Parts: sequence; structure tokens; C-alpha cells
Amino acid sequence: MRNGPLAVVGAGVLWGTAGTAGLLVSADSVALAAARLVIGGAALALLAGAELKSAVKPGVLLGAVAVAAYQLCFFAAVSRTGVAIGTVVAIGSGPVFTGLLSWLLHGRRPTKRWSTATAAAICGCAALIVGGGAEAGAQVVPGIALALLGGLLYAFYAVMAAQAIGRGGGSNAVMGMMFGGAALIMTPVLALSGIGWLAEPRALLAVLYLGLGTTALSYFLYGRGLRTTPVATAATLSLAEPAVAALLGVVVLGERLAPVSIAGLVLLGLSLVAVAVPERKPERRPEREHGAERGHGPERELESQP
Repeated sequence: MRNGPLAVVGAGVLWGTAGTAGLLVSADSVALAAARLVIGGAALALLAGAELKSAVKPGVLLGAVAVAAYQLCFFAAVSRTGVAIGTVVAIGSGPVFTGLLSWLLHGRRPTKRWSTATAAAICGCAALIVGGGAEAGAQVVPGIALALLGGLLYAFYAVMAAQAIGRGGGSNAVMGMMFGGAALIMTPVLALSGIGWLAEPRALLAVLYLGLGTTALSYFLYGRGLRTTPVATAATLSLAEPAVAALLGVVVLGERLAPVSIAGLVLLGLSLVAVAVPERKPERRPEREHGAERGHGPERELESQP
């Protein structure tokens, strides 16, 4: 797990810049998400090249559907709850669903440290929102339900990707097939939403960054991270996204964080460190000690000496 967690955190950092970059575009949020996914998915598919065929697996194809469905659920949720609440519910529930799915499908029971750190990280995310004074609208209940469905969809495609990579699939091929397939699904959505807004240079640059940086490069790193990092751990590490988004809000947009938000940011950071640091494996008993139990200890060695 040497560089795996760093790659996953790098992906989370890139995801965290998406909100600030999106503010440069005046397009509809669904059209923006579709354009981002089409560009990023196409780039990942091209990066995979000839390896793409090796990732044509049922689980990966279902993951592609989940990637596209996640985008639609997420933006439908934030339109009802607001960006803050919808984002935290979707992103915060993702690690929980990922841990549960990994346990149910693969029998990988979450460790106590993972459970504790993940719970603390979700509390930190919630504190960021409470400190921001987010207000819920009348459609908050269906919005939260859609956000939870989005978190489940994220967990599903993360687990499917990890399973394919764990079985020997190339991470580039798996991500290329999954996001390339999602790009095909979202292409009609982009066409129906209209692309006239891409004629503006600033909007075009922002979308290229969102597609190539916060989608293609981030999921390239995420796939690399899944090679050596358990998917439940990776899902928790991806909570670096809201932390980076909050910091960019302060540094770039001039927003102010309330004391409770600062405390949440610190708690979230400590939780990510706790998850990223590898757990120590139990020390193996010395071979001589094992030999003593079998009657081959120091006493027997002395007897065999001249």
C-alpha cells in the first residue's frame, strides 16, 4: 500500500477543485456534468487503447451504467437539497456503502480503525455544512433519497472497478471501459442539453479542465490506487474532496469558515491520515520459539552439538 493511498488522495484533491472550476461556466449543471463525463470518459478510453477490449466484463459494463446514473442522481439531488447538503450526503454515504458492499460481496469485513475513522470523517463533512449555514428546501427528503442513491451507485462502480482490477485487469483498461461506456450513455444527454455555451472560450477551458483533470487524470490515479489499496479505504480517502473544496472556497472565492467548520475540517484531515497510514501487521513469533514448541528448541540444539 506504499503509493496507493497517495494516488487516491490525489484523485480526491482533483475532485475537490471541480466545484470552483464549474463556477466559471454559466451552463446548466446537467449539461456541464454530461460534457465533463463525455470528455473525461473519451480520454480514459483513448488512454487504454488496445487494452480496452480486455475489460469488457459484465461487472465493468454495469459499472459504466452506474457512473452515468450517479451523475444524474447527484445533480437531481443537489437541485432539491442545495449543493452543500446534496454533496455531503452523496459523498459521505459513499464510503459506508462501499464498506458494506465489499463486506457483502467479498467477505472483507471492515476493520475497527476504518469504521472509526470513516465515522469521524463523515462527522467532519457534516460539520463543514453546518458551519456553512446550509438551508434545506421543501424537497429535502426526496433530494436526500436521491443523494443516498447516488452514494450507493458510487460505491457499486468503485467495488466493480476494484474487483476487476483485483482479478488482474489493467487499471487503465477498467477505467477506460467504465468511463468510456458512461460517456456514450451521457452523449445524448449532452446533445439534448445543448452545446452552444461551449463557444465561450472560458467555458471551453473550464470544461476541458473538468474533463481531463477532474475526471480523466483523477480516475487514472484512482485506478492506480485501487491496485494496492482496499476499496473501502480508498472510498474513505476520497473524502479529501470536500476538504479541498472548502479550502478553495476560502482561498480563491473569499468565503469564510465558521469555527465549527474549521473543527470539521481538522477532524476530516485527521481521519484521512488515520486511514492512509498502514496498519501494523502482528509480529510473527521467532522461528526458534516455534521450534521449541515442537521439541526442536535450544535444548535439542545443544544435544546435537559435539
